[in-house]
Amino acid sequence: MPHFEEFYADKLRGSLGLTDAESVLDLRGTNRPTAEASLKDMLERSRFGNRKTVAIRLDPPPEGGGETLFQPAGRLLLDAKKRGLIERLQTLPAQDGLGFYVSLAGKAARAPE
Repeated sequence: MPHFEEFYADKLRGSLGLTDAESVLDLRGTNRPTAEASLKDMLERSRFGNRKTVAIRLDPPPEGGGETLFQPAGRLLLDAKKRGLIERLQTLPAQDGLGFYVSLAGKAARAPE
């Protein structure tokens, strides 16, 4: 049986979700400023720690439509990915609800600034 790199093995197993993450940041029920502050705090702390995977949970859209935290949180996380703070960024699988699965780079993975 062939051996796959962990990334490809995860693709065969399916999307990574709540049960795969080392921790969960639950932002359901929070307002936008609080959610953004929590995400920024998580990213800042990750600069000094080891690699870690986090599932970030968000509220689903309200009945009849409306704004969610998905877009502003996604933009913040995408910017962090471009800066090298996040190695992997993907949405949670449908059964886990609205949110993101992120793999934080940690201090060892980034090049010195």
